[in-house]
Amino acid sequence: QFPFGRRLPCDIYWHGVSFHDNDIFSGQVNKFPGMTEMVRKIPLSRAVRTMQDLFPLEYNFYPRSWILPEEFPLFVAEVRMMKDSDPSWKPTFIVKPDGGCQGDGIYLIKDPSDIRLTGSIQSRPAVVQEYICKPLLVDKLKFDIRLYVLLKSLEPLEIYIAKDGLSRFCTEPYQEPTLKNLHQVFMHLTNYSLNIHSGNFIHSDSVNTGSKRTFSSILCRLSSRGADIKKLWSDIISLVIKTIIALTPELKVYYQSDIPAGKPGPTCFQILGFDILLMKNLKPMLLEVNANPSMRIEHEQELSPGVFENVPSPVDEEVKVAVIRDTLRLVDPQKKKR
Repeated sequence: QFPFGRRLPCDIYWHGVSFHDNDIFSGQVNKFPGMTEMVRKIPLSRAVRTMQDLFPLEYNFYPRSWILPEEFPLFVAEVRMMKDSDPSWKPTFIVKPDGGCQGDGIYLIKDPSDIRLTGSIQSRPAVVQEYICKPLLVDKLKFDIRLYVLLKSLEPLEIYIAKDGLSRFCTEPYQEPTLKNLHQVFMHLTNYSLNIHSGNFIHSDSVNTGSKRTFSSILCRLSSRGADIKKLWSDIISLVIKTIIALTPELKVYYQSDIPAGKPGPTCFQILGFDILLMKNLKPMLLEVNANPSMRIEHEQELSPGVFENVPSPVDEEVKVAVIRDTLRLVDPQKKKR
């Protein structure tokens, strides 16, 4: 680590948060300019919805969503119209603040007139989405998948998807949302940073059990139940590629303004965290994209009130060490020389 920068050029620069951590004129940087801004909830929603308007069947992996406060009247009108045409439709919506992370500020509502919604959106822009009420359950629990995707270059577009990811579980058995259980975050929200505070959270030394498991262990279970794993993977790959295609035009604008063509400059690569939810029928749905997925391979354990220590997490280690190792192999500048 070079806290004050280093004078000699490096092959690979590994930044903490964003492309603009330092002035770099050569080598490869593990961040794209503009990526952090582009995958926030509102810009991501805008980019995917633009593509949904153009190619509705290709982009049907993203839940119906509205941007607040600007589309609040549209949200109210569309929900009313859909309810009028289908009185049996009893939707639930999930509200996600634009800049929120780790489950911060997310809540569920049953109706656009919900007082929490009308009170908070003026001060805090957010995306409101139709909540997926029929997720695939394992051990009666809802879970999501964190997949690691390496965007190796924008031109030509090169994308690699890690073969294994993490499955992050809720800590209370799932029930479809009702007015009574809407606020039960441990049942509805899969965020690790929320569920870790639940008394039911299980830190496991095995990759097949506990509140965080490998995605491959879930695939094994699905396969043993007769699920078509090849089709599932192909749907996930398609979702990842189409999402990145939706972001590419804006990313190129950011890239060209920071690294103009023909001028010497670094090239970029970036590991993204894709959060995906499987529906009961095994259709993958995109929840969000994370520009700075956590690469920690340990978790904090409370020894006594207020006293924590870091304990290795075998599941994180198994998945993340491979992600970083293979990323460095793929961007290895020595490869060309060999």
